Amino acid sequence: DTMERMISAAGRMRILINDLLSFSRVTTQAKPFAPVDLGSMITEVLSDLEARTRDTGGQIEVGQLPMIDADPMQMRQLFQNLISNGLKFHRPGIAPIIKITGVNGGPNCQLTITDNGIGFDEKYLDRIFTVFQRLHGRNEFEGTGIGLAICRKIVERHGGEITASSTPGGGSTFSVTLPTAQSKEEKP
Repeated sequence: DTMERMISAAGRMRILINDLLSFSRVTTQAKPFAPVDLGSMITEVLSDLEARTRDTGGQIEVGQLPMIDADPMQMRQLFQNLISNGLKFHRPGIAPIIKITGVNGGPNCQLTITDNGIGFDEKYLDRIFTVFQRLHGRNEFEGTGIGLAICRKIVERHGGEITASSTPGGGSTFSVTLPTAQSKEEKP
């Protein structure tokens, strides 16, 4: 029993260290901004998440998405984290439905990722984007509480903003505003 608990704790520690490395790499291993077709990027992410989508019976609908100047790997991680959360935090017995849309509004684009999952009380909005802050115990849902903090760090590096709206049991909508073009100077 003691060995099993030690092995389990070591596995959780490995996942935590990998997530912390991902968080720190947002700035330490950042790539230059380049034109990124977000529609193609989503297709790649959905391919990576195909098994999880199938296992949950999930359905992901993707609208027209713009081309923006961005770090391609960070955009991939941003969408992978947000879509993975939509698949993970689904209501028992109800297949997750995730809708991804984009609107290009002049100098900025507005992206929304909406799910029909468990939702959360908006009084915890600031908490969900903070490292190690979880709204659920590790026995309920896997994860370390770093994913949305990584999302916020990526969006801020790109000069954008991320927020969410939700109701318990009513799903969540994550709104990401990003500049369509970046200045030639890198953001830290």
